[in-house]
Amino acid sequence: MFKSRSQAPRPSEITDESVWRARRRLLLHAPGALALAAGLPGRAQAVAVGQPLQATPSQRWKLDDAPTSEADITSYNNFYEFGTGKEDPARNSGAFRTEPWTLQIDGLVQKPLTLDMDQILNLAPLEERVYRLRCVEAWSMVVPWVGYSLSALLKQAGPLGQARFVRFETAADPETMPGLRSRILDWPYVEALRLDEAMHPLTLLATGLYGKALPTQNGAPVRLIVPWKYGFKSAKSLVRITLTDSMPQSSWMRVAPHEYGFYGNVNPEVPHPRWSQATERVIGSGFFATKKPTLPFNGYADDVASLYAGMDLRRYY
Repeated sequence: MFKSRSQAPRPSEITDESVWRARRRLLLHAPGALALAAGLPGRAQAVAVGQPLQATPSQRWKLDDAPTSEADITSYNNFYEFGTGKEDPARNSGAFRTEPWTLQIDGLVQKPLTLDMDQILNLAPLEERVYRLRCVEAWSMVVPWVGYSLSALLKQAGPLGQARFVRFETAADPETMPGLRSRILDWPYVEALRLDEAMHPLTLLATGLYGKALPTQNGAPVRLIVPWKYGFKSAKSLVRITLTDSMPQSSWMRVAPHEYGFYGNVNPEVPHPRWSQATERVIGSGFFATKKPTLPFNGYADDVASLYAGMDLRRYY
């Protein structure tokens, strides 16, 4: 079995406590504000980009890796709705509207939901989880995300017994997303997971990074993080989550199924058709820095390898 290298970090490796406490404050939400019943009117509030978020550092999901700088995390992105260049999302996403915002949960569930950002933020305690991020393009970061396990949200909707997959649909606003004019992908962007993957505690519904609400270029106001998979599986700016009994076809599967399979698990032994996945370039270390070996399941094998017991991971890539 693959071995994980996830270990507890020293507190100083994440951020100084005095800085941490200074940048945090309580969100001003009234007790009992979460209205989860379908059809209840939401307040359609949204947390402002860059607003501090109260979050507790996770005691379970943390690393010995030092986080990538906030400047690098927010300036080196793939978000094709805003352009294909790494600097395009930061440059072109300023007009993207994140309020009001709602997230719909439907399909094979007992209780379809439509939640606003107040409800999403109050659904479960926010944690800071320091995760590795591995892009299919063979570069990587370490990101201190803020959020909670996606399972907390799915349990509120109540998956029905026949539900086997979870489909994620993202925002597609032609007025503020210039990348939608391209024909690289069919819009809106769609990703999907098996239900057991979506319910795994590592799978994160993220609302922030570095203790603040998500920037638009990083998927504001709410996105998916699946740290043992390549980054394209972690859909940004979510507007709809649908549970289904059949495997959805993701956006990248539609255009290049031989390159981007359904699973997208990080596997150094399975190369991309156009490059090796055995090593990765760490963002912030300089373009010509020595590459580091890629870990199976991005270093989370001890946590997730059992999900794929008996599967041929070269076939199910």
